[in-house]
Amino acid sequence: MSVKTFLLPDLGEGLTEAELVKWLVSVGDTVVIDQPIAEVETAKSMVEVPSPYAGTVHQLHGAAGEMIQVDTPLISVLEEGSEAPTAPAPEREVALSYREEERAGATEPKSEGSGNVLIGYGTPEGLSAKARKRRPRAGAVAAVASSAQSVAASVRAPLVISPLVRKLAKERGIDIASVRGSGAGGLILRSDVETASSAVSQAIPVDPAPVAVAPVQVSAIAVNVPAGERDSRSGLTIASRTQLTGVRKTIAAAMTRSRSEIPEATVWVDVDATALLEMRSALKAKEPENTPGLLAFIARFVVAGLQKYPELNTRIETNAQGDAEIIGFEGINLGIAAQTDRGLMVPAIRNVQQLSARGINTELARLTEVTRAGKATIAELTSGTFTLNNYGVFGVDGSAAIINYPEVAILGVGRIIDKPWVVNGELAVRKVTELTLAFDHRVCDGGVAAGFLRFVADAMENPAGALADL
Repeated sequence: MSVKTFLLPDLGEGLTEAELVKWLVSVGDTVVIDQPIAEVETAKSMVEVPSPYAGTVHQLHGAAGEMIQVDTPLISVLEEGSEAPTAPAPEREVALSYREEERAGATEPKSEGSGNVLIGYGTPEGLSAKARKRRPRAGAVAAVASSAQSVAASVRAPLVISPLVRKLAKERGIDIASVRGSGAGGLILRSDVETASSAVSQAIPVDPAPVAVAPVQVSAIAVNVPAGERDSRSGLTIASRTQLTGVRKTIAAAMTRSRSEIPEATVWVDVDATALLEMRSALKAKEPENTPGLLAFIARFVVAGLQKYPELNTRIETNAQGDAEIIGFEGINLGIAAQTDRGLMVPAIRNVQQLSARGINTELARLTEVTRAGKATIAELTSGTFTLNNYGVFGVDGSAAIINYPEVAILGVGRIIDKPWVVNGELAVRKVTELTLAFDHRVCDGGVAAGFLRFVADAMENPAGALADL
């Protein structure tokens, strides 16, 4: 068949759909292998989808703003040197045939190819678009492993599980061909790229207040409203109808599930942060380019608190017998809530317990940048085990925060303002903030939550002493 149809792949983490943001090509355009053809938005990330074929764009399956289901047609390409068919074959049959080819093997003597953009979608390095081998779909995974083992390493193409992994390697400056995959048949996973990546990057100070962000743009699809249509409940004319999609849809689902499943309780405390601000000011006077922001110091105290009260760094799951279990972790992935022009995102600093305040500051700066640019990976946006929310940047003192499901607790930090405070029996003006902890009452009682909150508060009030013990 001269027309090849490409199905939208699973872009990672078992996603079932993506919103088609915009086409980067039009019908009649000439495309080459690996050329970006469309921008799609998954539940968390914006991704450019590359073409696995070279030729002329024959058909675009969908319009900007539509939701495209995984394993349904995305684009059809008339391959080079082919003539348009008079009676097209069923698209799914064509697409599945293509997937059988690509999953069957990923190595051949070196020639021009795409380097296997994602398993099953893209040409392996050294395998041209017209020289692919076909094997039964049922034996796809075994065939990949067999093929990978049968060819010398010098001609082996990198096996990448998704474009997000490939994108992560590019962002970190990692040659994907040099990464050893730990997955089946040598598949390169996200963790393999992260292992190969340098953990040290240039330190960039981060202050607690982020740079100004654009007004939040709801990720949704506007629906036409008949002129003069009235709401039966309020009697008002309906101005708009907006379908929840993409990020907004994901946030709504997560928040609803959190409220419906988690019996949460909240504790809070006012904190005299004067000593913390003074300590940071002294450090900044000595090292203006290498002093962590306040949020990095607070995050380090939070990590120490979670190590002392690990009940708050857990998750509740249901086992195979239907019983609830509390799952504990050896490490801590600290999520930092960030408002972006695409909505609320919570990128996580993974294994944060291994980092100093300076290390946290550096990683926080990197995550903030990639998240606001829409380039954070799904793993970075979904792997948190506890969330720190600095809502003080919005000028508020406190918040009844919703726990970031499936985590069991979230700590909020309010604005730091001058307040009257009693110091050594005398009234003084101090820099005061409020800490608010919402926690899942199933994993612990108030004593644990209060103990953790008091630990973080004491560390902020005596930062030098706390850091000496970390």
